[in-house]
Amino acid sequence: EVLQLQERSEQLAQELREVGGSRAALRRRLWDLRQHLHVLREGQRLAGPTAPLGSPVRPRALSDHEPLLEPALQQHLERKISFVAGVVHPWRVGAFERLLWRACRGYLVVNLAEMAEPVEDPVTGESITWVVFFISYWGQQIGQKIHKICDCFHCHIYPYPESEAGRADTISGLQGQLQDLSVVLEETEQYLEQVLDRVALALPSWQVQVQKMKAIYLVLNQCSFDVTEKCLIAEVWCPVRDLPRVQDALRQGSLQSGSSVECFVQRVPTAESPPTLIRTNKFTAGFQSIVDAYGVASYQEVNPAPYAIITFPFIFAIMFGDVGHGLLMFLFALWMVLNEKSPSLQQGSNEIWLTFFEGRYLILLMGAFSIYTGFIYNECFSKATVIFPSAWSVATMANRSSWSSAYLAAHPSLTLNPNISGVFQGPYPFGIDPIWSLATNHLNFLNSFKMKMSVVLGVVHMAFGVVLSVFNHVHFRQWHRLLLEFLPEMTFLLALFGYLVFLIFYKWLCFGAADSTGAPSILIHFINMFLFTSSAGNAPLFPGQGPVQMVLVVLALASVPVLLLGSPLYVWCRQRAPRRGHPRPEPPGDQEPLLDGQEAGSSVNTAKPDVESGGHGPDAEPMDLAEVFMHQAIHTIEFCLGCVSNTASYLRLWALSLAHAQLSEVLWSMVMRQGFVRWGPAAAAALLVPVFAAFALLTVAILLLMEGLSAFLHALRLHWVEFQNKFYAGAGYKLCPFAFAPCDWE
Repeated sequence: EVLQLQERSEQLAQELREVGGSRAALRRRLWDLRQHLHVLREGQRLAGPTAPLGSPVRPRALSDHEPLLEPALQQHLERKISFVAGVVHPWRVGAFERLLWRACRGYLVVNLAEMAEPVEDPVTGESITWVVFFISYWGQQIGQKIHKICDCFHCHIYPYPESEAGRADTISGLQGQLQDLSVVLEETEQYLEQVLDRVALALPSWQVQVQKMKAIYLVLNQCSFDVTEKCLIAEVWCPVRDLPRVQDALRQGSLQSGSSVECFVQRVPTAESPPTLIRTNKFTAGFQSIVDAYGVASYQEVNPAPYAIITFPFIFAIMFGDVGHGLLMFLFALWMVLNEKSPSLQQGSNEIWLTFFEGRYLILLMGAFSIYTGFIYNECFSKATVIFPSAWSVATMANRSSWSSAYLAAHPSLTLNPNISGVFQGPYPFGIDPIWSLATNHLNFLNSFKMKMSVVLGVVHMAFGVVLSVFNHVHFRQWHRLLLEFLPEMTFLLALFGYLVFLIFYKWLCFGAADSTGAPSILIHFINMFLFTSSAGNAPLFPGQGPVQMVLVVLALASVPVLLLGSPLYVWCRQRAPRRGHPRPEPPGDQEPLLDGQEAGSSVNTAKPDVESGGHGPDAEPMDLAEVFMHQAIHTIEFCLGCVSNTASYLRLWALSLAHAQLSEVLWSMVMRQGFVRWGPAAAAALLVPVFAAFALLTVAILLLMEGLSAFLHALRLHWVEFQNKFYAGAGYKLCPFAFAPCDWE
């Protein structure tokens, strides 16, 4: 097949060279003939007709269209005047004319004229308006100088017959040749087009064949010969679950090739860190890309991507909660999902569009979760929706209070007292009560709610990340890290910030509208907890709160030295312990490591110690205790300080949610509302279309794109920094399997 492909390609290449050469020669000849024809016509116009003998002498006129010589003088100098005609590039005209005048000392007459239309240069393809020159001179030496100067300036010189009849015959002959050459050139180009069509049909399949052969030989060149130099040996990484498929493919390849030696697979022990293969589909690929951007998972490490499928859109939606905006985002992503097989969407050239298209399922979930949180916030384009009746009764407040007409006139804002029976009938069934959108203190209410919600979700998210580290410790059989790392970390986190979450819920549950004015401040209690003091003006939330807080702080402080010194001291004791018995024997032949090189019970983190690694396998080599202690000290400082800073970092959920709501409200009141209240009904109806267009444009540009990108980046940071660093090292490398794709081997 390769020889046939080579023979066929050489034939087509030779045919293309021949046809292309003929076409180039014909175009060059056609260009020369056209230039010659232009020169003859311009020369006729410049030289003019020769006067017959005995005709009267015409007066000399100052015109470029008059003959070069008077007819009376031309009769005597007819045999001594010679002509040189041709074309010169317009850029060289000035220098060409000056050099002719200086070299020939004026013994010549030069006439220059531009062609009527530009002519394409057959060599460069440039369209040039050439300049025709017509030189009359006396003497042979002057003629030699003129020819040398023309050669220096790359002028094209053409024969110029001296007689009028000769010029007419030459022009007639050139016109006939031009017609014949045009016909021949047209047929040549048609034949060339046919050859190119054949090449265009065969070339794609040839390219695929050559690229496949090149890729195969590139892999074969990485193989090594055996002792007999008759077989190739290849050491590869292969997933264990795909081993039967590999063996079956090798067996079929041996049968189809007619080889006398059958191919086989044998597992090879290795100490190298295996690559990481995470199988994804079109739904999970976007979430896995977010995790891989932080770092590829180490071999057999817990993968955060499945959990990010839920947590990432939810955290985004907390900052982007609006039913209308979430619905627009959801519909846009749904359109991309329904048309995901469209070639125009898959093969777009815009990098930004391809980024949106690859993350279509991520955008779909972000829009769906934004609709959910929008219902909780009860916001749809900054306006509240009345799904259920409000739990606040204004009529009851008016009937049971002293609201007179004078009181109503003097107080534009009225206060609803929930302690009056019937004014507040209980919590709203789902989300925020719509009456809060009419209240003047709704911002204070939402600030308190969203700030506490951010702290609660942040502590739960971080605690979940610490819990996921248990799976790493158990899988890699690093049992000491459960007691010396996981337990101190959970103790420190829950004793301080878990207690803060408990105070938030306790205050929500134990203090109602009747005693809310005397409710103590959680912030002051939390500050006093670290200072081991109490405030007289801030009553305790429950009996015995002071001793409980002291115990929790002591537990948190006691967990720090355990986290700092536990793992290094364990490693030190393991290294100092004398090895009993004989050296550990090699594993038997039937206990081979996995095909992908990872021994059972070992971790990629223990192959080369890193910041997160403190444990070793039973047969690990001795490590530098100073390096282990330094790594553990960095980890301890990062975790303890990170618990404080990361908890504060989750307050961005409150800040961005508030900013999104306020921007949406400003956009409604400054743009859309003006179309209803500023003008009368007739003018408002006419202006509603452009006002709505402006409102829609600003909503998409500012709230969907800018605010959406901002919320996406903040959610990304919360996952990378606050969540994944609790359990995820990300120090691995991807498995890059062989594939017939040029980007994999070029």
